[in-house]
Amino acid sequence: MKAVTDADFASEVLDNDKTVLVDFWAEWCGPCRMVSPILEEIAKEHGDSIEIVKLNIDENPQIPAQYGVLQIPTMNVYQGGEVVKQIMGAKPKAALLRDLAEFIGAKS
Repeated sequence: MKAVTDADFASEVLDNDKTVLVDFWAEWCGPCRMVSPILEEIAKEHGDSIEIVKLNIDENPQIPAQYGVLQIPTMNVYQGGEVVKQIMGAKPKAALLRDLAEFIGAKS
C-alpha cells in the first residue's frame, strides 16, 4: 500500500480516476496495526477496482483536520474527489468487505 501525504493527497486521491480508500493511521495506534494487513489483502484482491493508500496523521495533520478525522483508524472512501463513505474503527475482513461491497463489486 502506498503512503500519501498532505502534499500529494490532492493528486493521489482527489484527482484519481479510481475509487480510493484512505486509511488514516498512526504508528502508536494498536487497532490501526490490526487493520493494516487486512487492507493489504483487500488491495491485492481488489486492486483493479479500488486503490488503498495510507496517511499517517502524525506526520500529515492537515488532511485529517480538513476531513474531520477525530479517531483512528478511520477509512474514507473517495470517488471523484468526494468522500462517499467513512468507515471507523478496526473491523474484521468480512465486515470491511461488506462495507466496501458497492465499490469492489463483492458479493455480500
